[in-house]
Amino acid sequence: MRNPKKLERAAAVQRGLTPVANSIASFDATLSHGKHPLLARPVPAGFPSPADDYVEGCISLDDYLVQHKEATFFLKVAGDSMRGLGIFDGDLLVVDRAQQAAHESVVIAVLDHEFTVKQLLHTPNGYVLHAANPTYADIVIQPEQELTIWGVVRWAIHRVSV
Repeated sequence: MRNPKKLERAAAVQRGLTPVANSIASFDATLSHGKHPLLARPVPAGFPSPADDYVEGCISLDDYLVQHKEATFFLKVAGDSMRGLGIFDGDLLVVDRAQQAAHESVVIAVLDHEFTVKQLLHTPNGYVLHAANPTYADIVIQPEQELTIWGVVRWAIHRVSV
C-alpha cells in the first residue's frame, strides 16, 4: 500500500509546490486572524531532517504564555544580574501575580519600595534574593526590611539576532 502523504507530496512537487511552500503560503492567512502557525515538530538544532508534516495548527501566544489573564503583566529587564538563568538586559518578562512563589522561583520583588527581579530562596534564616550573576551579591532580607513578592516570572523572551 502506498503512503498517502508521500503521494500528496509527489503531486505537489509535480505542480511546482512543495509541502514547505504550501505551509508557508498558508501562514499569511493565519497571521491575519491574530494566531500564529505552530510547526508540527520541533525544529532540530543539529542536522536538518525532513518532516512528515509541517504545520500542526495555530497558536495564540496569549494562550501559550498566559495562564491567568487577569493577573499577568509584561515588563522589560534592565541589567544583567539574572543572566545565569537566561534572563538578559532588555528581555521581556511574562509575570503572573496569581502564581504562588516557591523556593527558587524567579520573582519580581519589591524590596523597600524598589522593584527587582531575582531568584527567591527560602533559607533557615529567612528569605534571600539571589542574583544569577556572580558579580552581584545576594540580598539577605533583614527583619526591618519590607519585602513584597509582586509576581512570579513565567517566561523570559529575548531577541536572538538583530
